[in-house]
Amino acid sequence: MTAIDVKGTALVTGASSGIGAIYADRLARRGYDLILVARNRSRLDTLARRLGAETGRSIKTLAADLGDKADLARIEALLRDDAGITLLVNNAGVGATALLLDADVEKMSEMIDLNVSALTRLTYAAAPGLVARGGGTIINIASIVAISPETLNGVYGGTKAFVLAFSQSLQHELADKNVRIQVVLPGATATAFWDIAGLPVHQLPTAIVMSAEDMVDAALVGLDRGEVVTIPALPDKAEWDRYETARRAMSGNLSHAVPASRYGIEQVDRPERSRSASR
Repeated sequence: MTAIDVKGTALVTGASSGIGAIYADRLARRGYDLILVARNRSRLDTLARRLGAETGRSIKTLAADLGDKADLARIEALLRDDAGITLLVNNAGVGATALLLDADVEKMSEMIDLNVSALTRLTYAAAPGLVARGGGTIINIASIVAISPETLNGVYGGTKAFVLAFSQSLQHELADKNVRIQVVLPGATATAFWDIAGLPVHQLPTAIVMSAEDMVDAALVGLDRGEVVTIPALPDKAEWDRYETARRAMSGNLSHAVPASRYGIEQVDRPERSRSASR
């Protein structure tokens, strides 16, 4: 049996266009069968027919709105029950460019539901099965705003910061169980995301906009190299390594019994502390 025969099935969300459609294309060519999930049935089916004809892989489609609880529950059940799934790409998401004071809080809440809650639930549905079957991969699509929250809308940045932190924690928890976690932080990417978010991509400087094809290809190279965090546009990986090293070094000093001396708070023997200590 060749390696291509045992790759299993990749489930890709937000797969009908943009980054998700490119992931579908590349994974099919790597030997994965596919389950493609998105809201637009017509575009999904068109993509599935093309990829099936070009690669010979099994391509299934599921029209679902992950912001809808019933649709989300259907995909969760599939991830729990289908033992053939070996890879999950959590790509579905929305963004915003409006400042806090100009943004619609209902739209922001919907963004949190999709970017955070749906991604979390799908991961929870997939991970136990991957562990039980001896391994697999989860790829979460975040954004550079996860580490640059001053860029774009703050709620959008907050959702992507969650995806980054969640992914790093998952990697810490699941690495010894042969489950790979990768979180991808794209910069500006030429997709319909920008039109939906309210800032057409043609209004951005061309020097900062990467094609979706290049972004996904770079991310998959990062996956092959074992990267947990992949930033396709970052020229020098050492910059991220220094960032992570500093963060981890600081983590040992983030929790102490008393405030740091730099705050000049005099320590007193508080009665409640004394009683607690004497028990």
